[in-house]
Amino acid sequence: MKSKFKKKIHDPNEYHSLRFHPYNIALTLGLFSITALFLAFSAAYVYTRVQFPEIPAISLSPIFFVNTILLLASSWSIEWANKAYLADNTGDYQRALKVTVAFTILFMIGQFVGWNDLSSQLDSQFLASNLSSYLYLISGLHFAHLLGGLPFLLIFYYVAEKRMKEPVSVLVYFSDPEKRLKLKLLTTYWHYLDILWIYLILFFLVNSFISF
Repeated sequence: MKSKFKKKIHDPNEYHSLRFHPYNIALTLGLFSITALFLAFSAAYVYTRVQFPEIPAISLSPIFFVNTILLLASSWSIEWANKAYLADNTGDYQRALKVTVAFTILFMIGQFVGWNDLSSQLDSQFLASNLSSYLYLISGLHFAHLLGGLPFLLIFYYVAEKRMKEPVSVLVYFSDPEKRLKLKLLTTYWHYLDILWIYLILFFLVNSFISF
C-alpha cells in the first residue's frame, strides 16, 4: 500500500552531499580492498598454471552459470526496492526485499551444489587438487562477502515486514535520510558482488580455453 500521508518529493541530489559520509567512505575503502584481494588470487591462479602447464584448467559446473542468473536477479530486485522506496510504495518495497532475500538464499544453495560437483571432478593427483582449490577459495571468499551482507539485507526486510504497518510508521521510515543512505550503500555492495562474480566466472571460463 502507499502511505496516506503526503510525502515530500525526493530530490535526486538529496544524498549527493553525503558522498563523503563515513559510511560511504568505509564502503569505498572496503570495496577497493576486496578488489585487490581477488586480483591477487587471480594472479596466483595464473602463476600456478604457468608453473605447471601440464595441469588442465578448471572446468566450471553448469550450476555456476545458473547462480550467475540468480545473483543478477537479486541485483535487479534490490534496485526495485530502491525505486519503491523513492516512490514511497510500501507494498512494492516489501515485495522487492523479500524477492532479494529469496534470490540470495537460492544463490547460496547453488554454490554448495557447485562445490559438490567440483569435488566429483577432482583428480587424485595432488597438483590437480591444488589448482582446483583456487576455485574453492575464490568462490568461497565471494560467498563469505555475500554472507556478510546478508544480515543487513535481512534487517531491512524484517523492518519492512514487521514495523511498516501503520501510516505514521511508514511516513517516518520513508522520511529518514539515513535509512535511504544505508539502503543505497547496501545496493551498491550487492551490485559490486554481482560484478565481481561475473568477473570470476569469465576469468575461469577464459582460462579453461587457454593453454600455457
